[in-house]
Amino acid sequence: MLTKNIFYESFDVKKKKISLNSSTKYFNLDNLIRKFPFLDSFTSKYKYSFKKKKLESFKKYSEINLIGMGGSILGSEAIYDFLNYKIKKKFHFFNNLQNYKNLKSKKKKLNIIISKSGNTLETFSNLNLILTHQNKNKNLIITENERNILSELANKLKADVIEHKNYIGGRYSVLSEVGMVPAELMGLNEKKFKRLNQLVKNKSFINTLIKNVISIRQNMSLGKNNFVIINYDETLNNFLKWYQQLAAESLGKKGKGFFPIISTMPKDNHSLLQLFLDGPQNNFFTFFSTNDTNSLKFKKSLTYKEFKVLDKKKIDDVLYAQKKATQNVFRKKKIPFRSFKIINRNEETLGELFTFFVLETLVLSSYLKVNPVDQPSVELIKKETKIILK
Repeated sequence: MLTKNIFYESFDVKKKKISLNSSTKYFNLDNLIRKFPFLDSFTSKYKYSFKKKKLESFKKYSEINLIGMGGSILGSEAIYDFLNYKIKKKFHFFNNLQNYKNLKSKKKKLNIIISKSGNTLETFSNLNLILTHQNKNKNLIITENERNILSELANKLKADVIEHKNYIGGRYSVLSEVGMVPAELMGLNEKKFKRLNQLVKNKSFINTLIKNVISIRQNMSLGKNNFVIINYDETLNNFLKWYQQLAAESLGKKGKGFFPIISTMPKDNHSLLQLFLDGPQNNFFTFFSTNDTNSLKFKKSLTYKEFKVLDKKKIDDVLYAQKKATQNVFRKKKIPFRSFKIINRNEETLGELFTFFVLETLVLSSYLKVNPVDQPSVELIKKETKIILK
């Protein structure tokens, strides 16, 4: 077990002996926050740049548009899908440039616009379209406390503004104002997401974390630079997209890093699995699944002789069998993988997942000797795009 909420199976490779004493200094909470200040937002003592009373007037809206790109929106999408059974409001996510056809609406909604820099082209493009077709909406803006296009627009729209702290980068912002304001408006408890204080004291958790980093480094040293995420629950897709950005932007520098790829099962059994099994062996894998006790049951009278195995079974039984079969074959072929199974679907579980993968990424960045915070090459594309549009 990684925690009581997450069942974990590790990579089946030889590992160096772990000394927890040597990691105690690194995983001291105060030391971590000094080195990576954004981790303060993962703690229970984090002080938001707003008072919760400010959100009361926004809770009356049953439909909310969330407008942002990358780290400004991926965390909220992950939360919304993972905990959708608890959420009564409808959120619309504008996270890419599309030819939206159904923007017209007479219903008054809340727009939450998030951009750290306040100058994100795609965010402004989507906001322009929404304001054109839904001009009665209320607007709430989350951006840095600096003069930027978004702060200027806030004055024009008479919009409320919440500060996006400048030391918290987008891909690390999920437990800051960026992710927790939407979570509060979803009716969730933001305090329950904050798990860093407890986890850094959990020797089993830290031991597992270090073993994972060592295993990933071993796989990379063997030329396995594609990190394929095998997903058996589509409600985890947006969480995995959050992780994909985290790993790619934090580690993909100086010719280093790995390529995080999301593969949705079992449909990819019929398209990609052949490549995974018999193609170039430059991949290592992570399996993700959940414990769905409420999955639909098959009707016995409609099961033919060839599929008698479905009698008294549920969809979750089939998914489990396919996952187990795939893992068995991977073992026989000595294809490296690890596995996470979600036991409890709640705020604490998702907070633990966010924390685990952020810490894993930070430790990997130390081994790879890359800066996990910057993204210099992305800025090149932004500048080139604006030149072309002129």
